[in-house]
Amino acid sequence: MKKLIFTCILLALSRYTYSYEYPKNENIDIKRYIFELTLNDSTDVIAGKATVTILFKKAVTDFELDLANKDASGSGMVVTNITAEGKPVKFLHQNDQVKITLPSPLNIASQLSFTITYSGIPRDGLIISKNKFGDRTFFGDNWPNRAHHWLPSIDHPSDKAAVDFIITAPPKYEVVGSGIKIEESYIGNRQKLTHWHEDTELATKVMTIGVARFAIKQTGIVKGFEVTSWVYPQNREEGFEAYKFAPRILDFYDAHIGPYAYKKLANVQSTTRYGGLENASNIFYFENSVVVGDGVNNATKNESLVAHEIAHQWFGNSASETDWHHVWLSEGFATYLTHLYIEFMYGRDRMTQDLRADRTKVTEFYKKTKLPVVFSSLPDDLLQILSANSYEKGSWILHMLRSEIGDEAFWAGLQNYYRLYRNSNATTENFRQVMEDASGKKLDVFFTQWLYRAGHPMLEWSWNYDAKTQSVNVTVNQAQAGDAFQVSLEIGIYTGNGQSGEVERVWLDKKSNKFSFKTGQKPLKIELDPNTSLLYEGILKN
Repeated sequence: MKKLIFTCILLALSRYTYSYEYPKNENIDIKRYIFELTLNDSTDVIAGKATVTILFKKAVTDFELDLANKDASGSGMVVTNITAEGKPVKFLHQNDQVKITLPSPLNIASQLSFTITYSGIPRDGLIISKNKFGDRTFFGDNWPNRAHHWLPSIDHPSDKAAVDFIITAPPKYEVVGSGIKIEESYIGNRQKLTHWHEDTELATKVMTIGVARFAIKQTGIVKGFEVTSWVYPQNREEGFEAYKFAPRILDFYDAHIGPYAYKKLANVQSTTRYGGLENASNIFYFENSVVVGDGVNNATKNESLVAHEIAHQWFGNSASETDWHHVWLSEGFATYLTHLYIEFMYGRDRMTQDLRADRTKVTEFYKKTKLPVVFSSLPDDLLQILSANSYEKGSWILHMLRSEIGDEAFWAGLQNYYRLYRNSNATTENFRQVMEDASGKKLDVFFTQWLYRAGHPMLEWSWNYDAKTQSVNVTVNQAQAGDAFQVSLEIGIYTGNGQSGEVERVWLDKKSNKFSFKTGQKPLKIELDPNTSLLYEGILKN
């Protein structure tokens, strides 16, 4: 969800600078990471050993991994040794990358494991701090491209890999991590080793660990997968209440989208920068998502937050964007899937209320920053890709697509998209093709105008009643700059007591549009978009 940083993002977006493009290496594919890390209380220095197994798709003599090097402040990582299958190899660590020279030429489709020994104080990525109760905590906070501050990796969503975290830390700490726990042992001089293992390939943005004093409770079993809550022990009761919705939310998405991709779900109170961070199988929520002494009320507020982060397990984590240009495939999807869950639980009126609030956010954002949803180029600071465009407008686009193609085709398309790109990567065009196949409709105009063009219809409209013909005449002008949007619009015509009326659907494809409807009597009220199906701004000119 990552909502806590929106204020600074909105300010930054007004002075966008475009420069970030990740130099992807198509010649290699990371197959597995094994991260062995030692944490302690006397210092923030971490000691690491990373074993990285790589498939070489083409013949190369060297390659790079991302890893922040030590800077003038003293933070960053220092690599002391790299071996390939136990033999030392040459390397150069600079500019936040480790360039590794292969010991000898490899055949195409060869697989080789490299072990990197390193240590240092993480500048970012692994947040070592104190929680609101003054207890020391360690939380991985990798999104979007901050894993390389503590993990040697390909720090980009396009290269997914299986992962193991083997954590040695003082025994007072519980460790939660990606995958399932396969070992917890007390070892050596008052240390505890915890091993988490994940075979499903993940992007670095959502593989992580959390280390703290936790109270832990099983909240349910869904399709054989354990759902747990991990909260600070000082607010154990409120914490368990805050995340109690998780099993039924997980069950809803599993039933309506497709099988859950992982083997457990942990909902974790954490001390990081975001409102929620959708790490695969272990979601981190900001620490004040649990409010001491306000358990029941806080739980009600949390339901949408929990639903959003769990939706990411399907879209963003499993079916991931190929590149950051398409981040709406993660954030817009999680936002709309939350609305669909709310609709399922509480009805259409509640969802409509939330959609109208989101529409206001989108239109207000556009007044400050006129950007399309899909980025043609990326800002230097990737945190700036989070906005009302990627969240609320992305969600609204899905809502309008549902209206455009109908419920049956929409749900079938979502399920097919997830099935095709589960544990893989996709672009906006991949999604368009799936939805065209599901609906039998060409959707190029819809996708172009809503995703690759900035803005939305700004409708100036008026109406009058002609008593002679017993007709109501409605004029709708598209006042936005640029070409007309091609959209359907519902017009509500209310006669009698004004509480109910006829809904007419019209097609807007010109800057000026005129419509006439037989009514029999003068309407008490005319309303645009009575069913909340269109993203627009409207001004009544009567």
